[in-house]
Amino acid sequence: MTIPEMPRHVEVKDGDRTVAAAEVTTATGSGGTARTSLYATPGHLRPGYRSNLVDAVMDLPEVRACRRLEATIPVGDAELLERLRERTVDAVTWAAGSTTLLDATIPATGHPSSPRG
Repeated sequence: MTIPEMPRHVEVKDGDRTVAAAEVTTATGSGGTARTSLYATPGHLRPGYRSNLVDAVMDLPEVRACRRLEATIPVGDAELLERLRERTVDAVTWAAGSTTLLDATIPATGHPSSPRG
């Protein structure tokens, strides 16, 4: 019997306005793969909103329980990409049309300085 994936929507707001959001899907149980699509509103955003979004996604208990991360972000979004690289290990990226795809390992604590045990 297969267990369905559990979707999650994460938002970062500036007052009442959503400035960045992500859709997250993880397989139930530990050791699986978390899949996320991250995006920010068009135009200039104060630095930090995109990093806060990555942190909110990576800190979800169901993401922390996973071993792998597959992420999709807009091409050229350096803040999202850099923060994803900071929060994962062995990240591999490639372009696919107007998006960048990232495949990486999630450390046991969600931060690469702590090896998975």
